[in-house]
Amino acid sequence: MQKSKIFDSGFSDWTPNQLPDLTDKTFLITGGNSGIGLEAAKMLAKANANTIIACRNPAKAQQAVTEIATLGSGNADSVQLDLASMESVRSAATEVHARYAKLDGLINNAGIMATPQTKTVDGFELQFATNHLGHFLFSSLLLDILEKSSGRIVVVSSIVHKSGDINFDDLMLSKAYSPNKAYNQAKLANLMFALELDRKLKAAGSSVSCIACHPGFSATKLQTTGPQGPMKFVFKTLSFLMAQSPDKGAIPTVLAAAGVEAVQGAYYGPQSMDEARGKVSDAIVSKQAQDQKAAARLWLESEKLVKQKWSFCS
Repeated sequence: MQKSKIFDSGFSDWTPNQLPDLTDKTFLITGGNSGIGLEAAKMLAKANANTIIACRNPAKAQQAVTEIATLGSGNADSVQLDLASMESVRSAATEVHARYAKLDGLINNAGIMATPQTKTVDGFELQFATNHLGHFLFSSLLLDILEKSSGRIVVVSSIVHKSGDINFDDLMLSKAYSPNKAYNQAKLANLMFALELDRKLKAAGSSVSCIACHPGFSATKLQTTGPQGPMKFVFKTLSFLMAQSPDKGAIPTVLAAAGVEAVQGAYYGPQSMDEARGKVSDAIVSKQAQDQKAAARLWLESEKLVKQKWSFCS
């Protein structure tokens, strides 16, 4: 599979120590209650940012808020969000609008991995809905308050996007479902969405920028809560043997969200062991993720599915 880096951002080892003071900056992180999302929230909070934790479970969100609140001078808050329900996504966006006049960063981090075949309340395949469609809709609904602060939209993809294909004839994979195939498709959709959104934001003259990233192979609950049967054991073993810590995996996300050095439209991730871990810089983008015709088609299909047209596309 052909692949390449699409940017040279001019650095080979970005670290959170390079963050500026983020006082009065506000970042919303989906899935910020655990794993990569929580570690990213902690790093932003230590730089004095305000953080909003968006997740399904209010109790878990509050635990994260309590943990983050004392790390810097910023405020920590939460909002209930179930990305598998488009009604919940719309409700959460309405709540964010009611409580915040602006956002400096929307971090589309939450995800599920290799789950059994499941349909959401909207009739979508669970992984495609949670990892891609929910974030696609949420980003659209919050674009206006991101515009007010020339904010950033961060989309978290994965190294497995390189093995993904978009099955336009059966996006929900109802005819030939496999947990890994569905996950790879969803993570490819994440990166294609980010790159297409970057192109559309630039064409529209928007002050909002979009930057993508991936955490490499990081030891989080993602590998153990979704996979079932033998795959659960495989992922657990690989995680123990090869994975880096969640705080290391969160570095590309923090760079994309708030790093001064981050470049609009770029894609960041670890550099060692086929991008599984290591120093953070520009990451490799597969040939299929660079297919602009397919990305434009995925955009239109996504708009139809979530019944939402982006404001700059109307």
